[in-house]
Formats: sequence, structure tokens, C-alpha cells
Amino acid sequence: MKLSRLKLCQRLGLLACLCVSGVAYASKNVSPELFPVSSFLYDKHHDVVYPTIAGSFLVYNEIRHHEFSVVRVPVNQPDMTGKRVDPTMLNEALREGVALKNGNIGYVSNRVGPISAWMWQNGGEMQVALANMALFRGGLIPAHLASSEDGQIWCFDATFQKVRHNELLNAFAKPTHHEVIGQAWRMYDSNFFAYKMGYKSTEKGTHNKFEEPMLFVYDRSNGGLSMIPKAFDAAISPDGKQVVFVRNVDGNYDLWLQDIDGKGLTQLTTNTYGDFEPAFSPDGTKIAFVSNRDSEGSVRQTSLYVMDLTTGAIQRITNAPDASDGGVAWKDMHTLVFHSNRDIKHPRTRTSSDWSLWQVTFE
Repeated sequence: MKLSRLKLCQRLGLLACLCVSGVAYASKNVSPELFPVSSFLYDKHHDVVYPTIAGSFLVYNEIRHHEFSVVRVPVNQPDMTGKRVDPTMLNEALREGVALKNGNIGYVSNRVGPISAWMWQNGGEMQVALANMALFRGGLIPAHLASSEDGQIWCFDATFQKVRHNELLNAFAKPTHHEVIGQAWRMYDSNFFAYKMGYKSTEKGTHNKFEEPMLFVYDRSNGGLSMIPKAFDAAISPDGKQVVFVRNVDGNYDLWLQDIDGKGLTQLTTNTYGDFEPAFSPDGTKIAFVSNRDSEGSVRQTSLYVMDLTTGAIQRITNAPDASDGGVAWKDMHTLVFHSNRDIKHPRTRTSSDWSLWQVTFE
């Protein structure tokens, strides 16, 4: 009886009717989650991306009604309210939210000059400008803002390519395609910076028409601004002594590590495909990152990984077969918070338009 029903469904083109019983899903041989993944912060009306965590604070970036804001909440009681740093003038956008251990919030805004980096100080309404006047004059457009936990060492990247510089300037306050909102690592690659129906793989030998960006490291204690060529998408170690960043060499995106004083440059990964969005663990001994190494360079299928800096061992943490996991941050030594376009009702698949926060606990 069951066999005849299956044949009938196939002949009528209605094989999907078996999905209710789970037969069609099981036939795909989809592997289970590697570790428990659960929803962390979700609102169907807002996109929530790029969480950062320092101490007891979590800062996330929110896009609602075509408006960009940054929000700080307790890491153990996340919600959609918290301390908001909202736009204060027409067409202002606040992006690149960064959590600091004392409750301060770093961000990037277009309120003064073209685009510049700022820090809101906890306990008042003081907004402190970061870096130097090159940012106010429009010479640099800071992206991928990051900081040490105490807010003394900051980093950001920027492009000197005039055409791309102007494109980023014009797009800062305008939400791009939903897919690109959660994959900021694509902004410096001509193959991936905008939404397309199909993409090349991120693999060695892929030609990029854009010039490589530069990474800037800013020390608030002495005002020093240093530059690392051909580097972007960086993170500062909790103690402010190291910086890990992404470098694209001939289409191959890998992670590199260097001391803040300019010594000890080390290439951490050499995978054929892409490694992006690194984040130091609270004790600085491990790095979580995003990669499409297990999807053969697919832009739309990315997972989380953790590298042990002592041994070099890499562990895969998430493995949704049809989702983009990214924007990883450490809640503690065994829990990662990240953004993803996973469907809230069917977490192994992606939605067409929603980004929300998730968490995964691993061993």
C-alpha cells in the first residue's frame, strides 16, 4: 500500500506531500548538528547581525525600517531594547557596534564629515571620536571596527581605491540586499560585493578587480595610527597585544596573526577556500572564525570553526547544510554567539530575508 502511494505521488509530481512524515527530509541524508544550536535573539521585524561580547555586555547591530542602530544588552539577558545608540539626525546611520568591558560602545557614524569612528561612554551621553582627522576629512572610511576589551587598542580597515571608496560612502546609510548585510567580508571583492544569482567559489586563483584594503591599528594611549598592508576584517586580542586579520592572496582568503608592536607575523590558515571574521576567545588562546572550506567555497554556505593557537588544531562547530553562519563572538570558552539566516522554525535551512542571533555550545 505504501509503495503504491509513493508511485502515485511521483507520477503526479507531488512527492512533497511526503515531507510531512519526514520521508523526503530523511532521504537527503542531512547530517545532524555537530553541537547544540539554539535561537539567541530573534525579531521578525528586524535584522540583527554582528554581535560582539566583552565582560557582561553584548552589542549587536540592528537594521529596522531602513535605519541602522547599535544596541547593548546584558549578555545573559538579551532582548531588543537595552541601551540604544540611535541616529540623532536625518539620514544618520550607526553601524559596526563594538562591546567594551566597562559598558562603553564603539560604532561608526556619518554624523560628522563623511564617516568616522566613535565611542559612547557608559554612564552619560559623551561621544568620543576615535583615531585622527583623516577620518573626518573623508580620507578613510572605517569598516570592520574592533577593539581590545578595555578600549585602548582599536582597528579598522579601509580602501584607497577611489571608485570603491565613493561606492562605500554612498551605500553607508542605505541597506543593501539582505544577503550582503550578514556577510560584510565580501565588500572588498569584485566577485561578491553585491548580490548575484550565482557566484564564483572563494578559492585560490579567483581574480579580484578591487584593490586590496589596508588595516589600521589605533592606540588611544599615544594616538599612534599604524597600517598593515593588504589586510582587513580583524580582531584585537583581549589583552590588546595581538591582531588577527584576513588577507586575500590570489583569491585565497586566509587568517594571519601579528603582534601589535609589528613583530611575529604568522599565517594561521592555508585552506584552498575562504576563512573570514576571526574572533579571539576570552583567554586569547583560541580563534573562532567563519569559513566555506566544507562547502567548496560557496558564498551562501558558511560555518563556524575554532582554532587552537597552541596546537594549530581546527574544529568545526556548525554545519547547517543550507545557511550562512557568521559574525561569531565568544560568550564563554565553550559557547559562541553568532548571526545566521537560519529559519527560526527549521534551523537547518535558511530564510530568504532574516538575520538573527544564535548560540552554540561545544566541547
